[in-house]
Amino acid sequence: MKEAGIDFSILSSPTPHIYNGDVEQSAKAQHEVDKANFAAAKAESRANFEENRGKNTLKRAKENAKKSWDDAHMSPAERQAKVRKEQAKQIEQAHARTAAAEERIAKAKTERQ
Repeated sequence: MKEAGIDFSILSSPTPHIYNGDVEQSAKAQHEVDKANFAAAKAESRANFEENRGKNTLKRAKENAKKSWDDAHMSPAERQAKVRKEQAKQIEQAHARTAAAEERIAKAKTERQ
C-alpha cells in the first residue's frame, strides 16, 4: 500500500459478519468492530506519517510523479512487458517463501522426532 501511495484502508469484517440472531445487536457489534478497525487504520496512518516526516522531499515527489507519468504514457506492449516482469518477480518471491516454509516444516518435523 505504501508503494501505491495509500495511507490507510478501512476494512469491514468479511461475511457472514457478526450475527447472533438479533439484527439490532449484531449491527451494533459490527459497528464497534468497524470503529475499532478505523481507529487502528487511522493510528497506523499517523505512525507512517510521523516515520516519514521530513523524508518526503520535493525531489522525491517529482521522481514519483515522473514515474507515474511515464507509466501512464507507456505503449500497450511496454505496459504488458512491465506487468509480466512484475508478475515474474512476484512468482519468484512466492517460490522463495514457499521454499522457506517447506524448510521450516521439515525442520519442525525433524525436531519432533
